[in-house]
Amino acid sequence: MEAEGDVPEVAAAAPAPSGGAMSVEEALQQVLKNALVKDGLARGLREAVKALDRREAHICVLAENCNEAAYVKLIEALCNEHSIKLIKVPNNKQLGEWAGLCKIDLDGNPRKVVACSCCVVKDYGDESEAINV
Repeated sequence: MEAEGDVPEVAAAAPAPSGGAMSVEEALQQVLKNALVKDGLARGLREAVKALDRREAHICVLAENCNEAAYVKLIEALCNEHSIKLIKVPNNKQLGEWAGLCKIDLDGNPRKVVACSCCVVKDYGDESEAINV
Protein backbone atom coordinates (compact mmCIF):
# COMPACT_ATOMS: atom_id res chain seq x y z
CA MET A 1 0.00 0.00 0.00
CA GLU A 2 2.65 2.51 -0.90
CA ALA A 3 1.30 5.76 -2.32
CA GLU A 4 3.33 7.13 -5.20
CA GLY A 5 6.85 6.55 -4.13
CA ASP A 6 9.12 7.12 -1.25
CA VAL A 7 7.03 7.33 1.92
CA PRO A 8 6.01 3.94 3.32
CA GLU A 9 2.54 3.64 4.79
CA VAL A 10 2.13 1.60 7.93
CA ALA A 11 -1.22 0.06 8.77
CA ALA A 12 -2.00 -0.14 12.49
CA ALA A 13 -2.19 -3.77 13.53
CA ALA A 14 -4.64 -5.37 15.90
CA PRO A 15 -3.55 -5.30 19.54
CA ALA A 16 -1.24 -8.14 20.49
CA PRO A 17 -1.87 -10.21 23.60
CA SER A 18 -0.47 -8.57 26.70
CA GLY A 19 2.92 -9.68 27.68
CA GLY A 20 6.09 -8.84 25.61
CA ALA A 21 6.53 -5.98 23.22
CA MET A 22 4.16 -3.12 22.52
CA SER A 23 2.02 -3.40 19.38
CA VAL A 24 1.98 -0.70 16.71
CA GLU A 25 -1.56 0.32 17.70
CA GLU A 26 -0.68 0.63 21.40
CA ALA A 27 2.48 2.58 20.56
CA LEU A 28 0.54 4.95 18.31
CA GLN A 29 -2.03 5.52 21.04
CA GLN A 30 0.74 6.31 23.55
CA VAL A 31 2.51 8.71 21.14
CA LEU A 32 -0.77 10.55 20.42
CA LYS A 33 -1.52 10.81 24.14
CA ASN A 34 1.94 12.26 24.92
CA ALA A 35 1.70 14.69 22.01
CA LEU A 36 -1.74 15.83 23.15
CA VAL A 37 -0.44 16.56 26.66
CA LYS A 38 2.49 18.60 25.22
CA ASP A 39 0.15 20.44 22.79
CA GLY A 40 2.04 18.91 19.87
CA LEU A 41 -0.95 17.40 18.09
CA ALA A 42 -2.70 18.98 15.10
CA ARG A 43 -6.22 17.57 14.63
CA GLY A 44 -8.38 18.00 11.56
CA LEU A 45 -7.69 18.92 7.95
CA ARG A 46 -6.85 22.60 8.38
CA GLU A 47 -4.36 22.16 11.25
CA ALA A 48 -2.84 19.03 9.68
CA VAL A 49 -2.27 20.68 6.29
CA LYS A 50 -0.67 23.72 7.95
CA ALA A 51 1.70 21.50 9.95
CA LEU A 52 2.55 19.31 6.94
CA ASP A 53 3.15 22.30 4.68
CA ARG A 54 5.44 23.99 7.22
CA ARG A 55 7.33 20.69 7.69
CA GLU A 56 6.60 20.73 11.44
CA ALA A 57 5.18 17.20 11.38
CA HIS A 58 6.99 14.07 12.55
CA ILE A 59 4.21 11.61 11.67
CA CYS A 60 0.75 11.84 10.13
CA VAL A 61 -2.16 9.54 11.02
CA LEU A 62 -4.98 9.11 8.50
CA ALA A 63 -8.25 7.15 8.90
CA GLU A 64 -8.88 4.58 6.18
CA ASN A 65 -12.66 5.03 6.30
CA CYS A 66 -12.49 8.69 5.28
CA ASN A 67 -15.12 9.06 2.54
CA GLU A 68 -13.67 12.21 0.93
CA ALA A 69 -11.24 11.19 -1.82
CA ALA A 70 -9.77 14.69 -2.24
CA TYR A 71 -9.02 14.80 1.51
CA VAL A 72 -7.05 11.54 1.38
CA LYS A 73 -5.27 12.55 -1.83
CA LEU A 74 -4.16 15.90 -0.33
CA ILE A 75 -2.79 14.37 2.87
CA GLU A 76 -0.97 11.58 1.01
CA ALA A 77 0.52 14.05 -1.48
CA LEU A 78 1.80 16.38 1.27
CA CYS A 79 3.32 13.44 3.17
CA ASN A 80 5.06 12.21 0.01
CA GLU A 81 6.31 15.68 -0.93
CA HIS A 82 7.83 16.40 2.48
CA SER A 83 8.89 12.79 3.30
CA ILE A 84 6.70 12.51 6.39
CA LYS A 85 5.68 9.08 7.66
CA LEU A 86 2.00 8.27 7.06
CA ILE A 87 0.20 5.78 9.29
CA LYS A 88 -3.29 4.58 8.42
CA VAL A 89 -5.78 3.45 11.06
CA PRO A 90 -9.02 1.64 10.21
CA ASN A 91 -11.60 3.83 11.99
CA ASN A 92 -11.98 7.62 12.29
CA LYS A 93 -14.01 7.33 15.54
CA GLN A 94 -11.12 5.43 17.10
CA LEU A 95 -8.65 8.06 15.89
CA GLY A 96 -10.88 10.78 17.36
CA GLU A 97 -10.83 9.00 20.71
CA TRP A 98 -7.02 8.68 20.63
CA ALA A 99 -6.65 12.34 19.63
CA GLY A 100 -8.67 13.50 22.64
CA LEU A 101 -11.84 14.46 20.77
CA CYS A 102 -14.18 12.91 23.34
CA LYS A 103 -15.53 13.27 26.86
CA ILE A 104 -14.51 10.79 29.55
CA ASP A 105 -17.23 9.76 32.03
CA LEU A 106 -16.72 8.96 35.71
CA ASP A 107 -15.97 5.30 34.96
CA GLY A 108 -13.21 6.26 32.51
CA ASN A 109 -15.17 5.29 29.40
CA PRO A 110 -15.14 7.61 26.37
CA ARG A 111 -18.44 9.35 25.57
CA LYS A 112 -19.45 11.66 22.72
CA VAL A 113 -16.53 10.62 20.52
CA VAL A 114 -16.03 12.94 17.55
CA ALA A 115 -14.64 11.38 14.37
CA CYS A 116 -11.20 12.59 13.26
CA SER A 117 -9.96 11.69 9.78
CA CYS A 118 -6.45 13.07 10.17
CA CYS A 119 -4.06 14.20 12.88
CA VAL A 120 -0.39 15.16 12.84
CA VAL A 121 2.22 14.83 15.60
CA LYS A 122 4.33 18.01 15.72
CA ASP A 123 5.95 17.37 19.11
CA TYR A 124 6.35 13.88 20.60
CA GLY A 125 6.32 15.19 24.16
CA ASP A 126 8.02 12.86 26.62
CA GLU A 127 10.53 10.38 25.21
CA SER A 128 9.16 6.86 25.47
CA GLU A 129 9.72 3.44 23.95
CA ALA A 130 6.51 3.89 21.90
CA ILE A 131 8.31 6.32 19.55
CA ASN A 132 10.71 3.58 18.46
CA VAL A 133 7.93 1.12 17.58
